[in-house]
Amino acid sequence: MKSCLSLAGGLLALAVHSTSLAAQGAGLSLGDAARLAARQSGAVEIARTRIDAAEARTRQRRGAMLPELVAGIQQASRTTNSATFGFAFRDATGKPLLDPNGQLIGPVPTVDLRYRVTQPLFDPASIAKWRAAQAATTAARADVNAQADAAAAGAATLYVRVARAEAQVAARLADSSLAAELLGIARDQLSAGVGIALDVTRAQSQLSATRGQLIGARTERDRTRLELRRALGLALDAPLELRDSLASLPVDSVFPDEAEAVNRASASRADVRALLAQGAAQQKSVAAIRWERTPQLGFVVDHGSIGKSWDHLLPTYTWGVQLSVGLFDGFRRVSRVQEQLAGAHEIDAKLRDVRAQSALDVRGALLELHGSREQLAVVRERLAFAEQEVEQARERFRAGVAGNADVISALLSLNQARTVRNDALAAYQTARVSLARAIGAVQEIP
Repeated sequence: MKSCLSLAGGLLALAVHSTSLAAQGAGLSLGDAARLAARQSGAVEIARTRIDAAEARTRQRRGAMLPELVAGIQQASRTTNSATFGFAFRDATGKPLLDPNGQLIGPVPTVDLRYRVTQPLFDPASIAKWRAAQAATTAARADVNAQADAAAAGAATLYVRVARAEAQVAARLADSSLAAELLGIARDQLSAGVGIALDVTRAQSQLSATRGQLIGARTERDRTRLELRRALGLALDAPLELRDSLASLPVDSVFPDEAEAVNRASASRADVRALLAQGAAQQKSVAAIRWERTPQLGFVVDHGSIGKSWDHLLPTYTWGVQLSVGLFDGFRRVSRVQEQLAGAHEIDAKLRDVRAQSALDVRGALLELHGSREQLAVVRERLAFAEQEVEQARERFRAGVAGNADVISALLSLNQARTVRNDALAAYQTARVSLARAIGAVQEIP
C-alpha cells in the first residue's frame, strides 16, 4: 500500500510542479505554438522554396529584355570542293581556272575573334511574360501564407490535444490518489476488525484500474507532445513546456457575428487570397501568350577580326536592326492560350468551393462553440455532484456505516465526469481554433 501511495503522491507532485511552471509564465502559449508553426513547420519551408523558384523565373524573364553579349575565339582549318561553289571561273584565254568536275581547295587556315551583341528594342511579349512571372511570385508568396495558416491551425489543435492529455493525466492522478486512500482505509478497518476482506479486494481492483488508466493517459500525453514537436518543427527530444493548461484557456462569452465572420472568411482567408493570386497570374500568362503576336524589334552588332593567321587579322563587322513578326506557328499559340484559360477556370471553381467551405467552416465552428459552452455548464454541474457524491460515500465508508462499494461507484462516476469535462473543454478550444482558421485569424490567437 505504501508503494501505491508513494507512486500516486509522486505523480501528483510532478503535476503540481508543472502547473507552477505554467503559472510563472514559462513555456509556450497556444498563440505562440500557432505562430511558431507558421514560421518553421516543414510545409511552410517547402512552400518557401517555391518562392525562390518563382523569383528565379522572374529574373529569367527580365533577362530577356536586357542586352545579350556572346564572345568567341576560333582557330580552324578547312578544305572545300570547288564544284560546290557553282562558279566557272576562266582565264583570259577562256580556259577554266578550276576543274569543272571539282577540285580540292585548301586547307585554308582561319583565325576569328568575334563578339555579338543583341538588344531588344520593342518586345511587348517579353514584358508581358516578365509581369506574368512577377504575378506567379506573388501567388507563391500567398501560398506560403496559406500553408502557414494551415500549419498554425494544425499546431494549435495539437496544443489543445496535449492540454487535454495533461488534464487527463491530472484527473487520473487524482483518481489514483483517492483509490489509494480507499485501499488504506479498507486495510485499516480490516486490521481493526471492523472491515471485511471484500472491501480490500474491491479497493485493490479499483486502484489497479485507475493505475491502468493513468498509464494510458501518460502514453497519450507523451504521444501528443511528440506530434506537437513535429508540427512545430522542433526536434522530437526538444524540451517543451505548455504555458496554458486546458482549464486556463479562455472560454469567451461573446462570439463574433456570423454574417461578419462569413464575409471576412470569404475575403481574407489565406487560401482564398492564394487562389486569387493564382488566378491573376493565370490571366497574365494568357495575356503574355497573346502578346507574342506583336512585332519584335531588336538591334544586332557583330564585330571581330578574321584572317589566315594571328599576324594578319582584319576587322569586320555587321550591324543592323531586325523586325520579326510571327505569322503562323501551327496553332500552338492558340492551344497554349486554351490551356491557360482551362487552368484559370479550374482556379475559379476552386475559389468558389473554398469560399463555400469557408462559410461552412465558420457556421460549423460557431455551432460547436455554442454547443460546447452549453455542454460545459452541464458537465461542471455534473462534476460538482460527482465530487459531492464521492465525499459523502467516503465519509460513510470511513465511519464504518457502509462498505466501499458505494465509494467505488461514486469514484467511477467522478472519473467519467472529469473525462467528460476535459472533453468539453477540449471541444470548445478546438472549435475556437477552427473559427480562427475559418476567418483567417489563427495566427492572431493570443
